Amino acid sequence: MSPSAEVESTRKASASRPVDPDELRRLAEGVEALRTQIGRIVIGQEAVVEEVLLCLLTGGHGLLEGVPGLAKTLLVRTLSQGLTLDFRRIQFTPDLMPGDVTGTEIIEEDRTTGKRAFRFLSGPVFTNVLLADEINRAPPKTQAALLEAMQEGRVTAAGETRPIPSPFLVLATQNPLEQEGTYPLPEAQLDRFLLKIRVPYPTPDEERRILAATTGGAQERIEAVFGGEQVLRLRQATLQLPVTDALLDYAVRLVRGTRPGEGDAHGPVTEWLRWGAGPRAGQSLILAGKARALLRGRLHLTVEDIRAVAPSVFRHRLLPTFRAEAEGLDADTLIDRLLSQIPAPSSGLE
Repeated sequence: MSPSAEVESTRKASASRPVDPDELRRLAEGVEALRTQIGRIVIGQEAVVEEVLLCLLTGGHGLLEGVPGLAKTLLVRTLSQGLTLDFRRIQFTPDLMPGDVTGTEIIEEDRTTGKRAFRFLSGPVFTNVLLADEINRAPPKTQAALLEAMQEGRVTAAGETRPIPSPFLVLATQNPLEQEGTYPLPEAQLDRFLLKIRVPYPTPDEERRILAATTGGAQERIEAVFGGEQVLRLRQATLQLPVTDALLDYAVRLVRGTRPGEGDAHGPVTEWLRWGAGPRAGQSLILAGKARALLRGRLHLTVEDIRAVAPSVFRHRLLPTFRAEAEGLDADTLIDRLLSQIPAPSSGLE
């Protein structure tokens, strides 16, 4: 399974220009400054903010799921304000058309000659940071308009293939599928997301701070602290982090342990699954794990990094059986069982 076009181009760049440790230190300080700026607006949700930053550092895309009112849109908008990058927002609705996402051709008349010609009017997908708000409110045909852009970094419209600016990041929000008026995302599109990020309710203390901050006077403002070149350099650094054979084998065992019918599948988990994760899950485990290591100032991947990102990597790639759903066994519960039952390497990798 080939990686996305942007990850591939970043990989080629990383091979030709190694990241200096001093430069990496400065970049890591920039990420911390960005995290601090986001924290001025978004109260709590530290784990959610970190997983969004993992998407930024890897070039992967993130799907944020939570009930309305949990600051999903605010988080993405605040992230964009902390970056000197172009930002667009699409509000997905049942009547949204694919051309509203990718763009469309219009007829334009030359006033001097009177001749008419077609001109492509680019859609909001041609940006650096795209917020696909309530993506599961639109029908599948419109959802699929993002597929090529997310995977290949380009859009084919009006008979031509057009590249999307780099860096490119899609952060989509969705409401739980149990809510009225939602369309489940097809599995092919779900697999394009690096992480599915659960957005929980705030704690009592966080909720009190939210009320105090949002019902008073002037609101906080944040400063842009990060640019596109820095983002691309961080993505190069993420790809350059070494991975031991033992950790690669561990990631492979975790992914294959979710697949019913495979010889090395783990029975206590796969008996509750209709199907498991594909090769992109293994890529996501390694990439997101590397980015987590960088956020902690480490230049090597550990078992804990892989285990920490596994729930968000797997939860949208596993399909529990009807029996599992009836027993109250959701994907997160099965992922916990998988992590507890597949042994992790231990020699110097903690």
